[in-house]
Amino acid sequence: MKKHYLHLSAYPCDACAGPVIAASTAVRESEISKETDIRTVGIPVCLSCGHRQDHASEPARARHLLPIAWEAVGATDPRLPTGAFVEALNRAELHRALVANDGPGEIVRSLR
Repeated sequence: MKKHYLHLSAYPCDACAGPVIAASTAVRESEISKETDIRTVGIPVCLSCGHRQDHASEPARARHLLPIAWEAVGATDPRLPTGAFVEALNRAELHRALVANDGPGEIVRSLR
């Protein structure tokens, strides 16, 4: 039976030493088959400061969590997970700019 797997890893942020979370998905046709259709989910991001960092810098190492398995419910659109993740990151950046006392006017000026 076909199963989908979510892989998560964490490593320290270069900017603030907070946790950077990276994710990918994969599919297995059976319990003993190799994973196929491996896809990165968005860009790894620091949960503390929002810095986007695509890999762990030396001497730090990424810590990989055990894969999380689930059975597919129906046909999936491969664009949706990444699109939703990127949209969430963009909202976080907008929120961070507002909190940093830039105010909404500064954001509007930067979008022009």
